[in-house]
Amino acid sequence: MSVSEFAGRIHPRTAVVVHDLVMTLLAWWLANTLRYAMLPYGQHLDLLSWPTLIVLGVQAVVFYWTGLYKGLWRFASVPDLWNILRAVIAGAVLIYLALFLYDRMAGISRSVLVIYPVLLAILLGVPRLAYRYWKDSQLDLFHDKHSHRVLVIGAGRAGEALVRDLRRDSRYIPAGFIDDDHSLRGSRLQGVPVLGGTDRLAALARGAGAEMLLIAMPSADKDQMRRIVSLCEATGLPFRTVPRLDDVVSGRAQFNELKEVAIEDLLGRDPVKLEWNAIRRSLTGQRVLVTGGGGSIGSELCRQIARLGASELTILDLSEYNLYRIEQELRAQYPELLLRCLIGDCGDAATCTNAFALARPQRVFHAAAYKHVPLLQNQLREAFRNNALNTRVVAEHSVRHGVESFVLISTDKAVNPTSVMGACKRIAEIICQVVAEGHATRFVTVRFGNVLDSAGSVVPLFRRQIAAGGPVTVTHPEISRYFMTIPEACQLILQAMAMGAGGETYALDMGEPVRIRDLAEQMIRLAGKQPGRDISILYTGLRPGEKLFEELFHPLENYHSTAHPKIFEAAARQQSAALVLAQLARAAVAVEAFDEDALRGCVGSLLPAFRWETGVVHSAEVVPLQRSDGAA
Repeated sequence: MSVSEFAGRIHPRTAVVVHDLVMTLLAWWLANTLRYAMLPYGQHLDLLSWPTLIVLGVQAVVFYWTGLYKGLWRFASVPDLWNILRAVIAGAVLIYLALFLYDRMAGISRSVLVIYPVLLAILLGVPRLAYRYWKDSQLDLFHDKHSHRVLVIGAGRAGEALVRDLRRDSRYIPAGFIDDDHSLRGSRLQGVPVLGGTDRLAALARGAGAEMLLIAMPSADKDQMRRIVSLCEATGLPFRTVPRLDDVVSGRAQFNELKEVAIEDLLGRDPVKLEWNAIRRSLTGQRVLVTGGGGSIGSELCRQIARLGASELTILDLSEYNLYRIEQELRAQYPELLLRCLIGDCGDAATCTNAFALARPQRVFHAAAYKHVPLLQNQLREAFRNNALNTRVVAEHSVRHGVESFVLISTDKAVNPTSVMGACKRIAEIICQVVAEGHATRFVTVRFGNVLDSAGSVVPLFRRQIAAGGPVTVTHPEISRYFMTIPEACQLILQAMAMGAGGETYALDMGEPVRIRDLAEQMIRLAGKQPGRDISILYTGLRPGEKLFEELFHPLENYHSTAHPKIFEAAARQQSAALVLAQLARAAVAVEAFDEDALRGCVGSLLPAFRWETGVVHSAEVVPLQRSDGAA
């Protein structure tokens, strides 16, 4: 066997152990030699003596105890040097005690134990740092041939950590930092220079020969991100970003994982501050039932409920695939959670009875609903059955089984509804108000607008249209909507549940509305294309039941702020329980008979102000079919 083959078979950890023990022996010998070198008579150190073996054994144990063998030389850094310092100081103290107990330090000067740790720290630290420098130099040579030169925007902790990781990745070579902090100009982080501010991004990128831009600003708000993205787009270079802090904290992303800038990064809002102690008290150790738990909102509610320590979670969903997907995810992440997944329609009384008997829930979140406005506009029977009557079934079962709190997930489209979907959700709110009367169960209704990336929403539709080369379809140039991320919406739902004493209708602060045209244009630019040139925008005209803008409160609801700045409360409008129950009884018969004319009468009685769309957009709302570039 050749020497190279033998060396190749040695485990790297073994080589580290051998190196450290040899350095220990060398440091001990040098310490004794230096101590006695100036004396006329000198002194000879026997390397095979018992004191030397004691030094070697004690120091080996200390190395193992401090974890010095576990460190990788390739990534040696300040924490490793600190560990070495701990190991040599602790080793010197224990060696002194061991030799004193052995023969009271006979023949060994105490000054040797002062020189020894200094020499050992140098002999252990220098080879590690030299090896890392050599490996980084080798990697830089490889980078020059095969890698992309990148500029890192943001010279904070995230940027510094990102560069550290990039040095281990052969695909990228950091060419410089970009940061608006003037005190950092001309300095170097991890050996990489801070070139200047974002106002000179394009010029600095050209001067550095950058091929890609990396945004390392995880705590940036939406305005900062929009500005940075706009500057990146102006350079014509591809750009990526590290995840936002709330995505990292929630486990949805890793800290230095590079990803494309998503529309969520630009529409994101300031982080929501929640009263987590109150939320945990409401959920920890509780039995929870979520209807529609496989959907966009329902599945995220399930994730957060599991994370907050519910003892049992029962999910009821009609979609087999959605239920399977969330079950696999939760069982993998929360093996200690007692999870029960049931396929079924929550409007089926027998299914609901079985689910409540199995789950014995203390908290119920009713997220099951149809929500696609245009699709439901001509399907009143299904919309009413699923969004209104099914809500009544779940609400009445909650009362019957002594549920402590019931949360209805509603929508801003229930305010002054102009669509079938909105009307049915408003009736669902009225049902909860009526069912709650005279019962101990706390009923809470939570309204919010569009959520980014939910199933059937505009964002995934635009993504598909852009990927197909366009056009991107927008109903009206001035149409606007409120947007919120799914995790944020669910967190505020949980906060509202913890706050509610019963009978409240809460609306979430959705921030500023976003024009759908602006959303489409930004998504096109994020895809590396230009609106009107590469991808056209086609205005199709408002659809039946569609508003130009949404509202979160009815004028008669006298909404007011709550203890939480992101949650508002609406005063309940008085309803005649007898009228509501009578109309619901008629509506149930009409649903069974598929009599949509009778059902329209019931809806009209429950919502006198609701006006039915005929399927034709009013002339005042018609928008000519045209492309954003002016083509007919």
